[in-house]
Amino acid sequence: MAATAVEYTIGGVKIQFPCKAYPSQLAMMNSIVRGLNHGHHCLLESPTGSGKSLALLCSALAWQQAQYGTPISQCIFNFSYPCFNIFFNVTESMSYGFDCVHVSVDNYRPRSSTLASRLSEKRQASLSANADDDFMPDRKRIRSLVVDQKVLLHSFLPVLIFPSHFLWQSPSSCFLCPCDGVKRGAKAAEKTKDKDKANNGGSCKKAVPKIFFGTRTHKQIAQIAHELKRTFYTSTPMTILSSRDHTCVHPEVIQHTNRNERCKELLEGKNGQTCRYYHNVHKMRDQGTLQWVHGLQQAWDIEELVRLGSRLRCCSYFAARELMQEAHIVFCPYNYLLDPLIRESMEINLKGQVVVLDEAHNIEDCARDSASYTLSQTQLLAARNEIDGMVYHNIRPIHHGPLGAFCCSLLNWIQESCGALSERDYETSCKVWTGAEVLVIFHGLGITADTFSVLQKHLAAVLEKEERVGLVNGQEDMVEVPTLSAPTQTVLKSLFMVLDFLYRNNCRCVFAEDYRVALQQTYVWTTQNDPPDLPDAQGFFARRHRRRQGARTKTLVYTLSFWCLNPAVAFTDLSGSVRTIVLTSGTLSPMGSFSSELGVNFSIQLEASHVISKSQVWVGTLGNGPQGRKLCATFQHAETFAFQDEVGALLVRICQAVARGVLCFLPSYKMLDKLRERWTNTGLWEQIEQRKIIVTEPRGGARSDFDELLQSYYDAIKDPGHRDGALLIAVCRGKVSEGLDFTDDNARAVVTIGIPFPNIKDLQVELKMKYNDQHSKTRGLLSGSHWYEIQAYRALNQALGRCIRHRNDWGALILVDDRFRCNPNKYITGLSKWVRQLVQHHNTFGGAMQSLVTFSENQQGAATARANGSCPPEQTEPTKWLPSPSTLSLLLPSTNPTEKATEDPPQDFTPRPVQQVSGQRVLDPPIPEATTSYKSQSDTQGRHMTCEDSLQCSQRNCVFIMV
Repeated sequence: MAATAVEYTIGGVKIQFPCKAYPSQLAMMNSIVRGLNHGHHCLLESPTGSGKSLALLCSALAWQQAQYGTPISQCIFNFSYPCFNIFFNVTESMSYGFDCVHVSVDNYRPRSSTLASRLSEKRQASLSANADDDFMPDRKRIRSLVVDQKVLLHSFLPVLIFPSHFLWQSPSSCFLCPCDGVKRGAKAAEKTKDKDKANNGGSCKKAVPKIFFGTRTHKQIAQIAHELKRTFYTSTPMTILSSRDHTCVHPEVIQHTNRNERCKELLEGKNGQTCRYYHNVHKMRDQGTLQWVHGLQQAWDIEELVRLGSRLRCCSYFAARELMQEAHIVFCPYNYLLDPLIRESMEINLKGQVVVLDEAHNIEDCARDSASYTLSQTQLLAARNEIDGMVYHNIRPIHHGPLGAFCCSLLNWIQESCGALSERDYETSCKVWTGAEVLVIFHGLGITADTFSVLQKHLAAVLEKEERVGLVNGQEDMVEVPTLSAPTQTVLKSLFMVLDFLYRNNCRCVFAEDYRVALQQTYVWTTQNDPPDLPDAQGFFARRHRRRQGARTKTLVYTLSFWCLNPAVAFTDLSGSVRTIVLTSGTLSPMGSFSSELGVNFSIQLEASHVISKSQVWVGTLGNGPQGRKLCATFQHAETFAFQDEVGALLVRICQAVARGVLCFLPSYKMLDKLRERWTNTGLWEQIEQRKIIVTEPRGGARSDFDELLQSYYDAIKDPGHRDGALLIAVCRGKVSEGLDFTDDNARAVVTIGIPFPNIKDLQVELKMKYNDQHSKTRGLLSGSHWYEIQAYRALNQALGRCIRHRNDWGALILVDDRFRCNPNKYITGLSKWVRQLVQHHNTFGGAMQSLVTFSENQQGAATARANGSCPPEQTEPTKWLPSPSTLSLLLPSTNPTEKATEDPPQDFTPRPVQQVSGQRVLDPPIPEATTSYKSQSDTQGRHMTCEDSLQCSQRNCVFIMV
């Protein structure tokens, strides 16, 4: 049946939800509204497929709308909007004018939606004929309606009344009408004044926070935008920040290997070339033009913006950045919010804003990487040489000189330290210093807190664009002063970013102990090809001795790494300035590490249950294979042929038992390569291919290649031919395990081989474990071994979450490793809550396969029966839900802001007495403080109810929530 929109009132905020919400969604929206109302940080875990993205968007945008103070039901009579648009036709050969008349709306009545839609279509048709125009705003004003009413009435064509559901978006500005463009210069000046006032701590009115919605990948952003289209808030002014690789539309730049450098060259006008697309940004720079002129009235994704930019010959990259000024919600990868260099380049100001980070299970790693930097000796040498060239040509020598000396000092230190390296592994040597030790070394090089502040000023000076008088073709003209190349700028900015953390707070060394500096010596194999043949002086080609084609040579490489081991370093800039941080994911467990690792007090926490029933998922552990061999995927066992053959035979049996799509996740690419080689030699690979098409996840490669490979997997499931679906073999922490949607037949089973622990021999992992052991007692960090295990569990949980993607989905989760059965207290407790509750240990492989086959056949039969309508649609029909005592206490305002919310009652919880009334279970006695507010789409007004009245609501199939 079709979903009906429902209005919920939570914490005084009216939330328009596109369907009847699950209990987990209600609990999540309640937690978010509480956090936003009180400025508290939230840590929310909701299983994948439980609708957490929808709950995030609706609750956050509803709260933001409430801050504007414009009720939706009254926005059509809102007097804060100064005008409606009246378009008129000057002559048949001229386009419509963009002039505005201020009209009183005292006696205004809404027109029919049919008329409004017809008028909107006429307007779009009239504008499409002149889509390439620049829409110049400075046009003549028409006379007042009172002065010459007859002329106006005879000259206008359509009178456009905007749909009422768009008018509530921005009470602070009338961006919907083109008269906004006339005042663009004044608005720019006002923005500058407002920015100054904000810096001075004063403002003329209450500033409504923007919502910065960050997720891990651009593909996940596209999924979030798709969810936003389903909601009532689909017309909210928005933008998506992305890289040039995803948004550039310039034909020449697209073909370039490094789009960033080529784009900057065109912007700087090098070689006399400019970017014509950049000069057309004004066509897409404001929300009103984007929605009402170009037709993006609903939530859009990157691909739609790129298509529009290509059609208008406008730069989508810079247009998206310009749209951020008026956007209410900004989507971006969350490293854009954590990395200080990206925040600076994108001009992202998070002070007083709301930051929502979805899929935040990797946020600790991302935060550490944002405050870290690694460069090679070759990169530093190239930067030094370029700076010396600037000094040699007398280009800002006062500023370039100190920067060159800084690079020279680092190069000398690296050269001197090469002799002190200690051998670590095969052809690998290293030396590690603490942050405090490096500061002492830098002091000896003349780099102190005082001199570093001077170096920062020199860097800012050399990056400024400046024009001077010079000779061009023998004539004096203004010439732009050359600046450093993009690679050199990146080296200097990144080094200065790290030094800024080290010297922060007047060199009190607050973060010095959080850094480790490592100098590593490794060998890299490079492929060298012979240069092309060139003729000699007489024009002959001499045949010389050729090396073997594609000969590989071993090259010695030195790398200097500044590793931040404390994610709280990068998170300090956020937690100290933003209003609220919301971290959410389906795999945050165990949640206790986030507060200590990120240095943030998450006073509101939630672990939500899944929306599916237990019968829809099969969770089992296997410790033995078909031949009865023990399966333990440790390093020693995984290298043996016996283990590899047993895993291959196991996959053959699973592919025979489960139809359609099967996902298999391995701990590493190294194991994937070994298994593929072994199975190819033994014939197991061919046996699997007889049943299913095999697709393997590539290591690295272009994004387009990966998308094409993934599409081939989907196509094999839709049209398997003589086979029974497809098998996708992937790697934990890879592209497949992060955020991709394998709904329904695309993943009827997920098989995980082993436990994906990080590489214990990795130097950075070893240093992080020692760091945690050192500060576990003083800072409350997890021990090094506990942190190490959590990294494995989160990667495992993320892989398992690819299976169940919505309420009606079903599938099997198969964990292959004997350690789950032998030591469940250690290895099962790290799994997600909804998986942990359903785990069954199978002692024999045959019993497990029999149970799996029965489960698969039952689910396929139930799905067929529902499709034929021969059984009640229990999974598709909305379920009447009354809050359990634990959930009711969750939804009520908490007296303790640090209380952790959960949908399960605490261990010492005693249920209240209940009485049976009209077939429903209600609390007895009712709680007088709790009131219920509900509103279905057919209602015209919302009303407050007591707990007894809520029974009537449930009989009417309305959902209610206690507030």
